[in-house]
Amino acid sequence: MSESEILFQITAENLETGLRGYPCGYCTTSFVDPTKGLFYVGKPVSSLSDQKPEDVIALLYHGKEPTPAEKAAFIAELKKRAAISEKTIKGIEALPREGHPMKLFSAALLVLGMCEGKSDYKEDCLNVIAKMPHLVATVINYHAGWGKTPAPKAELGYMENFVHMLQMKEGKSLDKGLEQVFTLFNILHYDHGGGNLSAFVGKAVASGLEDMYGSLSASLCALAGPRHGKANQDCLHFVEAVLKELGENATQAEVEALIRKRLSSGELVFGFGHAVLRVEDPRATVQYDYVEKHYKDHPLVKIARHLRAAGPKVLSENPKISNPYPNVDAISGTLLTAAGFGYPQYFTVLFGLSRCVGIAIQIVYERLEARSGKGTPIVRPKYLYKDKSK
Repeated sequence: MSESEILFQITAENLETGLRGYPCGYCTTSFVDPTKGLFYVGKPVSSLSDQKPEDVIALLYHGKEPTPAEKAAFIAELKKRAAISEKTIKGIEALPREGHPMKLFSAALLVLGMCEGKSDYKEDCLNVIAKMPHLVATVINYHAGWGKTPAPKAELGYMENFVHMLQMKEGKSLDKGLEQVFTLFNILHYDHGGGNLSAFVGKAVASGLEDMYGSLSASLCALAGPRHGKANQDCLHFVEAVLKELGENATQAEVEALIRKRLSSGELVFGFGHAVLRVEDPRATVQYDYVEKHYKDHPLVKIARHLRAAGPKVLSENPKISNPYPNVDAISGTLLTAAGFGYPQYFTVLFGLSRCVGIAIQIVYERLEARSGKGTPIVRPKYLYKDKSK
């Protein structure tokens, strides 16, 4: 039976399942293998985690390993376009600071588009990638009340500039270890295939010919939910709750007993499972290795280590759970906190800083390159009428 024939064998059980598993297009930037994890342009993300952000972004942008000349020209363009305008900054600082910062981030992208958009998907893609560190630093500094954001410096790299602009220590230099953690987090979150919620929503909005900024703003609204990007914040709160209840010297047996207790009482256990993966998320593995090397004595890390061991043991006893292993959110918040960024309300913002890169590149493909340059049509899935009176 061919793939096209399989696609049309849809039963009632296939409806109202979030389109899970249904192919609807191509993704040229990345894919997720159930047993090997995330790949960027055919390369496992774990093999790219120690590279410079600019090099990894160049790989995603070109869809292949760029030549040295292509990479140099690309990085030069990022530096040239890195600063957002004073008009954009004033627009962001006129917005309310109440509520979760993802609301402000989403609105800030609309402001950026109104002030600096080119109505050209390719130009706007390059601009938004280049400006993202300055934009996000401005959003965080303003939301947190940390003061004015300095301009990016041409001599600094992509995430070096972000750290330079972040004012959490009132203009003082941040710890070099935190810069390395921001860089690692940034690289691991650029892209995750074409069907994750934030990417799909952004491309769906762009299919109606909304511009890059409005489409990415919609993506961030999708990312903000607890089932998607906000999961890293919720996972940290879970680790903190276990630490508070058991203490940093808890044993693995005590953590296992707590997990069983939570499950038996109908409470949630955060940081495990994945829609595609059937192994521990390799992005999580990279971060577990990093905290083990740099922050193994941190109280949260001790608890996270026990959860990593006990969680799959308990969850695998349930035959309905297809993936009982840690996902990337299980450890990312703990890593950021151990490194000195104990502001979980901004974890999803950092996720968005990264993910906008991959989504923007995917939007360019769907608008300008797909179907021999015609672009994909407007998203319009079929819904069947259901009579609720019967």
